[in-house]
Formats: sequence, structure tokens, C-alpha cells
Amino acid sequence: MNYDLIVIGSGPGGYVAAIRGAQLGFSVAVVERAELGGICLNWGCIPTKSLLKSAQVLEYAQHAEAYGIQIAGAEADFNAVIARSRGVADKMSKGIQYLFKKNNITVIAGTGKLAAGKQVEVTDAEGNKTLYEAKHIILATGARSRVLPAIPQDGKRIIGYREALTLDHRPESMLVVGSGAIGSELAWFYNAMGTKVTLVEFMPNILPVEDEEVSKQIGRSFKKAGINVLVKSTVESIDTEGELLHVNVRNKKGELEVHEAEIVLSAVGIAPNVEGIGLEELGIEMERGKVKVDDYYRTNVEGIYAIGDIVHGQALAHVASAEAICCVEKMAGLNPEPIRYDNIPGCTYTTPEVASVGLTEAKALEAGYELKVGKFPFTASGKASAAGANEGFVKLIFNARDGKLLGAHLVGANVTEMIAELVVARQKGLTAHDLIKTVHPHPTMSEAVMEAASAAYNEAVHI
Repeated sequence: MNYDLIVIGSGPGGYVAAIRGAQLGFSVAVVERAELGGICLNWGCIPTKSLLKSAQVLEYAQHAEAYGIQIAGAEADFNAVIARSRGVADKMSKGIQYLFKKNNITVIAGTGKLAAGKQVEVTDAEGNKTLYEAKHIILATGARSRVLPAIPQDGKRIIGYREALTLDHRPESMLVVGSGAIGSELAWFYNAMGTKVTLVEFMPNILPVEDEEVSKQIGRSFKKAGINVLVKSTVESIDTEGELLHVNVRNKKGELEVHEAEIVLSAVGIAPNVEGIGLEELGIEMERGKVKVDDYYRTNVEGIYAIGDIVHGQALAHVASAEAICCVEKMAGLNPEPIRYDNIPGCTYTTPEVASVGLTEAKALEAGYELKVGKFPFTASGKASAAGANEGFVKLIFNARDGKLLGAHLVGANVTEMIAELVVARQKGLTAHDLIKTVHPHPTMSEAVMEAASAAYNEAVHI
């Protein structure tokens, strides 16, 4: 009942914290009320990528003639696609079980809540309560789908991302509200499956946090794929009477439109899971609805830490994992560097993909930088043309004074696999010259990074 470290939650923050703690010699327990791996592994990052891969394979098959291949009558077995996704998530969850066993980590099934005296009260499925004690307690309780008053989710016809991953049939029509990564990815998936999709976004462009040129490119790609994209638009109400939902949308002209849909998917963000975990009882400080922590994720109460979606910073799996390692290493007496939140990559796995890090062009100008901007289109890439995937570009933004990379914005096939080079470049203060003079292999999509850097200094050869 007594541990060096108890972690509440086993998502990409919690399970990484537990394993790193065990590696550093702590006796560790993890409290989890659902599947090991949390939302990301079971209901987010991993299963959605499985769905998107199935949709991509379908699109390849349906357009195989463009590659000189004949495939007649390719179509999706929707239930099999969903089943494959669940199988992938289940396999990954079992992988966490294996890692916990390998590292002698105890799993405590139930709902955890902080109690006085560095204790955790765990309520199991039968309602029984047990107290566990630890020198250190990490809160890694994650987040859930945010619910808006105008879009009340019922889990059947008006749904969140979780239900979207397990529908028992392919809907004929779907209206997706919100075009962040979750909304855009699921809109693209269902459109590829054959559902008539309308995507509604309040901001002027979809994927609004991205560089404007990237957002506009994705908007064009979505429209080309047949998605009805409505920007500067708001869902005001939903009429649930009748066989189809009637969604009242205020469009960019201020006019009210009515859209019919079998399913409405609300993807308007997430809400941190901070309720009912003992924060108020222990007097743990909050800031803008999240747990207030220092650079090493310590709360104002000694021995209590918080990481992931319930603290400041980007709500991304890789951020939670990085925070977990930083937190536990500091706890163990090591000297980890604080995380640089200005150098966190973001990825969206639509077709084409989107990946970015650092400042957008607009933010860089707003910050007062004098810029050099280089852009290289994939239409000029031999590898992209050979792959039949030449939509998009690489855009790099440099500080004109010292040549250092301020921001990188990529849209195209497999760009989520290319962004790490640019994250390292920013982390280490590399310049455009460093990128230009680093030999990139040919033919690869990654050559576009070198070419975009060259373009910023009027040295690009292939455009």
C-alpha cells in the first residue's frame, strides 16, 4: 500500500512517468479506471491513425489506374475498418501491460482521488474505497471532449470523437463542428469512406492554428476531395426531431442555413479532467481552469505533481510524455532541462498531412522579426511526382539578421515524418546555411527542406 510514486492515469503522460520512475529505482503504482494507455492509445492518436490508413488504402485502390494498376470495384467494409482500428488499439494497450510487468509496476484498477497526507483514495468498480500512500503523486488524468450548449452530445446522433471511432455503420451524411486536428482528420476519414461530409469552422480557415498558407492549402484539398467546407460559420442550434438532424448554421454572410445530417460530430476541443480528483480539498492552486505547476510540474502542495492535458502547454501526447520524463527525473534528483513549449511540433494526419513547429509568418511579423521566407512546392519534387502525391509545400521562416529558423510549416504526403529535422534545427539554433549545406538524400520528400531553405536566400536550384 506504500509506494515511492503513484501515478493517477495511464495515458502517454502517466504510463511514461511510471516507467521512467521504475527505471530510476522507484517503487511505482498506476491508478487507472479504464484501459491502460489512456485516451490517446485507446480512443485518440492510435485508433484514428489506423482508420486513416484504411481510408488511404481505399483511395489508392480506387485510383490505382493512375499508377498503371487495374483494381475493379474496390470498396470499404466499414465494420471491418472499425474492427481493425480497435484491434490495433487493443494490441498497443496490451503492450503497456507488458511494459508495466517488465518494470514491476503495480496497476490499481479504479478511480483515483487525492487524499490528505500524500495518499490516494481508489474507488473500485464495486464502490469499495482503499487508501494508498506515496512519497510522490503525479496527476495525469487527461481530458475529454468539450461540450458546447448549442451542441449537446447524446452519444448516438450528436457525438464526440470517442463515439466517432466505433460507429456501427457508415453514416450517409455527417456534419463536423470544429476543424482542428481531430475534426479535420475525422472529416477526411468519413469523406473517404463515402459519407457526405460538411465541415464547419468558426475561424476564417480550417486548421486555424497553422500558417495561413497551409490552412488555405488544406481547405483547397478538402474541397477537391468533396468535403463541404464552411468557414466563418457557427452552429447555433440542432433540431433533433425527425429522421435526420437539422443543423442551423450562421454562415460567413450572417445568414442562417439549415443543413441536414445523420450524425453531428462535435470536435470543438477538449476539457481537462480536473473535477473530483481532490484538488479543492488539498488546496491545489489552479490557473485558467488547469492545475498550476512550475517548470518541473510541482504543484503548490509538496509531493503532488501534474502533467499532460490538465496543465499549461499544448494538449498533445508527445508533450505529456516529455513532461512526464522531465517531472520524474527532477523528482529523482537529476537535472533535466525544462521543456521548450515554443518548439513543440504539431501534426495532422489528413491527406495531405500537415506538420509545423515554431512561429507562423504572421506571428513572426507580429513579434517584430525581419524575415526571410523560403517555400518549395512538392510539384517540383521528383519523389513526390513519382509517388503521385505532389500536393503541398515546405515553407521555412528565418530571422533575416542571423539566419536562425523561426518556424517551419509543411503540408504534403508524409510530412509528419519530416518535421523532426526542423524541430532539432530550432532546438540547436541551426541556421538556413546549416540546412542548405546539409546533404539530403535523393530522391526523397526531405529534399524539399533543403530546397526551401535555399529558396529563402535565392539559391534554390529546382524552382
